[in-house]
Amino acid sequence: MQVLGMDHLVLTVASVERTVAFYRDVLGLRAETFADDRWALHFGEQKFNLHEEGHEFEPKAARATPGSVDICLVVATPIGSVVAELRAHGVPIVEGPVDRTGARGAIRSVYLRDPDGNLVELANY
Repeated sequence: MQVLGMDHLVLTVASVERTVAFYRDVLGLRAETFADDRWALHFGEQKFNLHEEGHEFEPKAARATPGSVDICLVVATPIGSVVAELRAHGVPIVEGPVDRTGARGAIRSVYLRDPDGNLVELANY
C-alpha cells in the first residue's frame, strides 16, 4: 500500500454555524453544503467535513469530541501578516510566531484555537 495524501478530516463541533463562520471569515476557507445539508470547509485540495456533536454521521470516530484536534495548516500569507489578520479579527494567539519542523522541513508557525478549542497551527515553509 502507498498512501498519497489526505483528502479530508472530520471535525466534530459544538456548532456548525459558529465553526463555519470562524474558518470562512477568519481563515478564508470556502464553506459548502453537500449531501443532505452537511457542511464542508475547503482549502487547497483538501477539506474538513463537519459533524455537529450529537448529530454525527455514521460511521464516526469512537470518541468524537469537539476540541480534540491539533492541526497544522500551511498558509501562503507571510506569518507576520497572519498575525495582523488574526488580531484584526480579535483572535487570541496561543503561541508564536515560533520556528518548528513540518513534514517537509523548517516552518514558521503561529498557534490559535478555533471556537471548539481545537489547536490550529498556521505555518509557512
